[in-house]
Amino acid sequence: MTESSRQVGYLELLRENTSFRRLWIGTVISLFGDWFNTIALYSLILQLSGSEFALGAVFITKMLPWALASPIAGILADRFNRRRLMIISDILRAVVVLGFLFVDEPSEVVLIYVLTTVQVVLGSVFQPAKSASVPNIVKREHLVTANTIMAATWSILLAIGAAAGGFAVEWFGLEAVFILDSVSYLVSAWFIYRTVIPQFTYTSRETSLIKSAHREVMEGLAHIKRFPAIRRMATTKAVWATGGGGLVFLLALLGESVNPESASVSIGILFAARGIGTGIGPVLVRSYFRDDRVWPRVIGTCIVLTGVGYIATGWIATVFTASFIVAIPVVLAHMAGGANWVFSTVLLQQRVVDQFRGRVFATEWLLVMGMESISIFVASLILEMGLLSLVQVVVLFGSICALAGVFWLFLVVPAEKRDQLAGNIPRS
Repeated sequence: MTESSRQVGYLELLRENTSFRRLWIGTVISLFGDWFNTIALYSLILQLSGSEFALGAVFITKMLPWALASPIAGILADRFNRRRLMIISDILRAVVVLGFLFVDEPSEVVLIYVLTTVQVVLGSVFQPAKSASVPNIVKREHLVTANTIMAATWSILLAIGAAAGGFAVEWFGLEAVFILDSVSYLVSAWFIYRTVIPQFTYTSRETSLIKSAHREVMEGLAHIKRFPAIRRMATTKAVWATGGGGLVFLLALLGESVNPESASVSIGILFAARGIGTGIGPVLVRSYFRDDRVWPRVIGTCIVLTGVGYIATGWIATVFTASFIVAIPVVLAHMAGGANWVFSTVLLQQRVVDQFRGRVFATEWLLVMGMESISIFVASLILEMGLLSLVQVVVLFGSICALAGVFWLFLVVPAEKRDQLAGNIPRS
């Protein structure tokens, strides 16, 4: 894509592309329920345990099983019908989340981790299937618009769902929130059922998935290794996650510290600020940087700005104790984070052929979820051991994120320029 490429409008794409519109609507509905569910879970674990480490374990449980399941999820997304996989994932998750209705005592906290593990493993199949499907239902020149819509949707639903979820927990109770999440999955499945998604037909040399799993995983990894330009984009989000993973976890604790007596509302408000930022960022950056040759430099700069935004958040939290003014730098930090996410996703979609796309995106999720799990574990352990205060840990992980962005700018951007000049950037 060059500066002269025509970028279709957001509403135009949704109006004219029926398949993308239905996939998007299903995403809207299930994400709304998911953010209700997320705030409810954070509130529930804090109520039952009162432990930062226990909350950190919930974050890790939302990520580590996803990371470990990603290689197989990628095989499924490449080998089987992606539309059917997404429908099955939605239906099974609708059943699983109802299990949270039975958790109401400290002795049952372990059930939260078990149910969350099952939920995210099913989600690990849905996500690469969805990401790999987008290039099959929109034109290449419309990928930026499509991914910006998806990212903005995630962000808007985070903003609305997190804020509304906090109030819903306070007003209607945890049970109503979990039931709503279950229903949202079923509605999402209905819209995806009505979506037409063409797909490359993958034929394995073995009929058994178990027998072919190792070979197919290795084929996917070999494809990433073969093309440095693909490898760089597949690791982008993991670079951000070195500090960013811990920062998202710390955001929930900052919310609780702002207003401990209404923790769910406070957490919801700060997560809403995160959603507002990730929604605005991709739209603004898309308007100013239309030439994808400069995107690697933009990505590195955005990683740095995410870290700087959280350093400012820590400073403001020290000066303005128990004040929602901390939401302002959170918005700015995630404006940069959202732009990074969209640009790296589009570049990866543009560079990977369809028959490997599911496995490549699954590997990307393996890396980012694994790194986020490590980052959250370290942050929660520091707090549990009392080595640093909450604000100090926020500043520490903001600095780690900014430093990761600096390394990206000095190591990755020159390599991208060399490959662009040499014509070594693969195209799907």
